[in-house]
Amino acid sequence: MTTQMTFSDRAVMAELVAKMLWEIKAVHFSADKPYKLASGMASPVYIDCRKLISYPRIRSTVMDFAASIVMRNAGFEQFDCVAGGETAGIPFAAFLAERLDLPMIYVRKQPKGHGRNAQIEGHMPEGARVLVIEDLTTAGGSMFTFIDAVRAAGGIVEHGIALFYYDIFPEAEERFANGKVRLHYIATWRDVLAVAKAQKLFDDKTLEEVEAFLNAPLAWSGRNGGVSELATK
Repeated sequence: MTTQMTFSDRAVMAELVAKMLWEIKAVHFSADKPYKLASGMASPVYIDCRKLISYPRIRSTVMDFAASIVMRNAGFEQFDCVAGGETAGIPFAAFLAERLDLPMIYVRKQPKGHGRNAQIEGHMPEGARVLVIEDLTTAGGSMFTFIDAVRAAGGIVEHGIALFYYDIFPEAEERFANGKVRLHYIATWRDVLAVAKAQKLFDDKTLEEVEAFLNAPLAWSGRNGGVSELATK
């Protein structure tokens, strides 16, 4: 185990990660020209967790937090390997596997279509208990693409972790509950917004739009050219 520090208070970890994301300019707001998310939803907010990999001190601390959360909430000997989803989850799976002293695999969105036609790369024994990691999750759709692939290949998935979780969609809670997966996470949009308010990082109009989105994201999306409902499994 290479974890150098652990923080028992999730609120402390969440605030620090939110500050880190602001520091590296990974948080973006645009109420006038909304972002279009992979789900088809329009959003005045966008977060780029991929930027974390380029800041060694920050990424190391974030992975310390992730390891601490997993061990505290799931247990110390509950996993046989860590799986990252293509593409953003792959580096974080490598970092976390190193922290937890576990093997790593990664999962393609689709079988690669040639050679072995593999969807899972690396060695995953039949019945392996797999922790799936993504950089962020909105309503859980992309994470379940990877979870379903691991399960289809004979792995057992009961836990997933996202470094950042939107935490604004009831559909997400339903999806994880129905899929029998416990989702662990460090920070949410509310944590990021709290830092923005405390540090007065944007104007009142933007604040109003962001809060309107967080309070009713699908309604805001529908009013701004995006989908007004999310597909659920």
